[in-house]
Amino acid sequence: MVLFSLVATHADIDLETVAQLSTGASGLATSALAESPAVAGAVVLSTCNRFEIYGEAPNPDDVEAARAALISRISDTSGLNKQLVSRAFNTRTGADVSRHLFAVSSGLDSAVVGEREIAGQVRRALISAQHEGTASSGLVRLFQAASKTAKDVGAQTALGSRGLSIVSVALDLATDLSESNDWAGKKVVVFGTGAYAGATMSLLRERGCTDISVFSSSGRAAGFVATRGGTALDSDSLPGAVAAADIMIGCSGSDSRVEADELARIRSASPQPLIAIDLALTHDFDPAVAELDGVELLTLESVRLAAPQEQAESLTQASGIVAGAATAFEQEREARSVDSAIVALRRHTMDVLDAEMEKVRARHGCTAAAEEVEFALRRMVKQLLHVPTVRARELAANGQQADYVAGLEAVYGITVEQPAQPAAGKAPRAAEAGCPVDHSESA
Repeated sequence: MVLFSLVATHADIDLETVAQLSTGASGLATSALAESPAVAGAVVLSTCNRFEIYGEAPNPDDVEAARAALISRISDTSGLNKQLVSRAFNTRTGADVSRHLFAVSSGLDSAVVGEREIAGQVRRALISAQHEGTASSGLVRLFQAASKTAKDVGAQTALGSRGLSIVSVALDLATDLSESNDWAGKKVVVFGTGAYAGATMSLLRERGCTDISVFSSSGRAAGFVATRGGTALDSDSLPGAVAAADIMIGCSGSDSRVEADELARIRSASPQPLIAIDLALTHDFDPAVAELDGVELLTLESVRLAAPQEQAESLTQASGIVAGAATAFEQEREARSVDSAIVALRRHTMDVLDAEMEKVRARHGCTAAAEEVEFALRRMVKQLLHVPTVRARELAANGQQADYVAGLEAVYGITVEQPAQPAAGKAPRAAEAGCPVDHSESA
């Protein structure tokens, strides 16, 4: 099995294209697995500034077919032509997959370096894929290792202590632009009820803001504020809240955005300036609102440009943790890749042993002599298998597992196949002839 990823981020393409690519992201993994045998597993990571698909293919030769299937599906759902979609994604395979995901999960590849929100988004991406049944075992291990790495970076470096996030930097910018730094006196309208809206509410509360209203075009505002506080808005009460607001924050990315002419009409009699913070990838606010008198518009690009640079020492330390974790993950994965070969060799050897023991039992029955012979043979087999098993691990660590498999086929005539999953509750094989065996010395 081969891991691969398709990566489109703020670092390589504009955020508008990232937003278009991510249209229909929720059903991408399920449809890809259903339509292409080259896709054995898929996890989709879609955030405000990245759209990434992590996949597993049965063989290295299947990666290109898997990529083509995903590109085709993304083209269909986004309305972008296949050539543009293909150019938008960087394709990673092998160790590059884990190195990139571990860096992403740790906040090292974010617009705000060191932000901690991305770790939760990585965890939720895996949970979603597991719920949909698209996460293969290899991808589960990959994402679990990424989450552990993010925890290690947060615990062992200064990146975790600063509490930086896209929302926090955006609120810092708004503070700098405001006539007053006192958030306790500000009226805020939040658009959306998702993860970013929740993070925004928490940070607003930390800064002393108490006058917070929430609008959701899907009608979920009442349930959202029931557990977080604030006032739920509907279509009738929204205009009045926006007219009185000092800050409005877009976190929804819904189809119904606030247009510039509509905002100008609503706030025509409002004496106070308005800061509009648009954190939605697909824009909650018409970009033209930036041209209105008395309105300052902050976007994800504004946040990216204003994000503070982390200390070089912290970044170096975090990068070292990520690199070490990626190396360890790849070594473990390489070792796992020869498990089926080791199992095949042991099965072959044990089959020979069982055949010889059948002859012994046929001649001597279940006697003390037969048990002594079996004990001696199993001890000998265990010793004989030790060196080939160790060599298998060593060769796998050096990327030479194919040489090991070829050697088994050439010397023993063993064909190594991917093992089938054992049936639940199936007992391990014992001596079928009925003679008791001391398995403490068995192979």
